[in-house]
Amino acid sequence: MRMSSRFTLILLLILTSPWPLLAEVQDETALDIQVREIAKTLRCTVCQTENIWESGAPLAQQMRGVVRERLKLGHSPEDIKEYFLSRYGDYIMMEPPKHGVNWFIWVGPFILLLGGGLLLYKEVNGWVRGTPSTPAAPPPPLDEQARQRLERELES
Repeated sequence: MRMSSRFTLILLLILTSPWPLLAEVQDETALDIQVREIAKTLRCTVCQTENIWESGAPLAQQMRGVVRERLKLGHSPEDIKEYFLSRYGDYIMMEPPKHGVNWFIWVGPFILLLGGGLLLYKEVNGWVRGTPSTPAAPPPPLDEQARQRLERELES
């Protein structure tokens, strides 16, 4: 067996061996589960499209630490959310609360969709009604004077 084929065989065995079986299983405590569930409902103010659980920003890590500390102190999840709401406002919540102007965020798209559908229906209905159902009568034949004028214009 040549050296390159041995190397290929060893590399193939290394790459196809069950390395995930050697991974250590990490037990999640009840506190870790609570931190994850609360952190998934809070928006990262740096990333703005991710929650603080998924974000890798340093601020998100600090916020997860605050959630963990407050849970250790015995605060309820609602108390922790209220704490962040008081500091950052409604924006901190991944799902905005359904009160005040925020109702428009929830209901507005459906109202716009309904209004657009009604407008589209009205326009299409107008086009259909404006289209004659029977073919138009053929135009009247040209009189002699109009025919002579057309011939003169075509010749020049």
